[in-house]
Amino acid sequence: MNHRFAPIAPIAAALLLAGCSLVPDFALPDPPVPAAWPDGPAYRTPPAITLASTAAATGADPARSADAIGWREVMRDPKLRKLIEIALANNRDLRVAMLNVQAAEAEYRAQRGDLFPTISGSGSASWSRVPAASTSAGSTLGKTAGVESRSYSAGIGFTSYELDLFGRVRALTEQTFEQYLGYEETQRSTRISLVAQVATGYLTLLADRSLLELTRQTLESQNASYQLTRKSFDAGNATELTLRQAQTSVDSARANLALYTRQAAQDENALALLLGQPLPPEIASGTSLDAQPVLTDLPAGLPSSVLLRRPDVMAAEHNLRAANADIGAARAAFFPSLTLTARAGTASSGIQSLFAPGSSSWSFAPSLSIPIFSAGVNEANLDLAKARKDIQVATYEKTVQTAFREVADALAARSTYDQQIAAQQSLVDAYARSYRLSEMRFRSGADNYLTTLDAQRSLYAAQQTLISLKAARLENLVTLYKVLGGGWQ
Repeated sequence: MNHRFAPIAPIAAALLLAGCSLVPDFALPDPPVPAAWPDGPAYRTPPAITLASTAAATGADPARSADAIGWREVMRDPKLRKLIEIALANNRDLRVAMLNVQAAEAEYRAQRGDLFPTISGSGSASWSRVPAASTSAGSTLGKTAGVESRSYSAGIGFTSYELDLFGRVRALTEQTFEQYLGYEETQRSTRISLVAQVATGYLTLLADRSLLELTRQTLESQNASYQLTRKSFDAGNATELTLRQAQTSVDSARANLALYTRQAAQDENALALLLGQPLPPEIASGTSLDAQPVLTDLPAGLPSSVLLRRPDVMAAEHNLRAANADIGAARAAFFPSLTLTARAGTASSGIQSLFAPGSSSWSFAPSLSIPIFSAGVNEANLDLAKARKDIQVATYEKTVQTAFREVADALAARSTYDQQIAAQQSLVDAYARSYRLSEMRFRSGADNYLTTLDAQRSLYAAQQTLISLKAARLENLVTLYKVLGGGWQ
């Protein structure tokens, strides 16, 4: 080995031997939720919803769990699939989440660089001239000429490198790495939420369009009845009370027509925001909830431990691990810190002899800092790190509990919506028959118009509720896909 670089050897050996960790052993808290989902009448899946029917619809293995099914297998409507693809490419919230991941990854790489010395090369040259009278040699000899000096140097070394004796830098690196992983999970959670938001927004638009079409049909029917009543009133065969009752139903339908027209337009605006661009032209065409299958049902035969793999739960876990690593960095502040500055190179008064034999130079400057008095700052920082970890423990447990509640709610709604829709459909059929009979009785003079008006209003309200229930059931399937961490594999 060249003798001019000999001082670097013991430094390198010290770097390899140094370091111990003061980070506490990490133990993930036990999930504060039951091992199985709730059971009872609300959670019993009706015969129509089976794993076999799901597999037939998706072409998937019925043994697969919901968290392994991608969104394209769930969203069957081609228009919805296109909307989701556009949103995944253009949505600004998702873009911010992805950029946060990139920023966190860069921050981790920067923090990790502190584990190694920053080695840099240097070169310098210096020329100077001083009057002879200002030097002892010039005063003695009586010289009047100035004294000139020149110096050249070149070398390589590092400055103020902290030897990580007690793991402070490694603890900070681990903390930053866990935060980076947390941002990655948050980005995945944002992606799943975006898919669910687009699907829900699309279903809301279809529901409002269906309500708008129902209102148009109801308005036409009620307006026709009003015109017949008007003719009867003009002929003296109907009272003004009957005419005004018919008019109230027409005006009510007109008000609802304006309401659903506004809501459909606002639904389109909400979707455009999620997409990050205007809606494609084909979405403007009228599509109803009953036009074609929009979603595929999901199997949910999984243990509650699947929640631990949800992106938001995993993000909470990484934040907890980061807080745990921060305790190690706070503990290391109680111990001495050793920083090293070293340089090896050559120096000469002439550039021709800069690399000549005997021109080698080196310097080694270790610096030891021992904490003696900090006015309680180190103790406070350690207590703060421990408190932050306790906060992250509670946050993690709350995230798991919230995830369990979300899945339980979705499962409870899964079967009860089907039962409710079946009952509501029967109610709509009964009201439709009642309306037809009451209208026939009114036209024949066997009954007054109030009975017909009540039957008509009841039918319209029941039809509105039926459309809302169908939309709610489909939205619940989207929610179930989301809360089970759909597509995380």
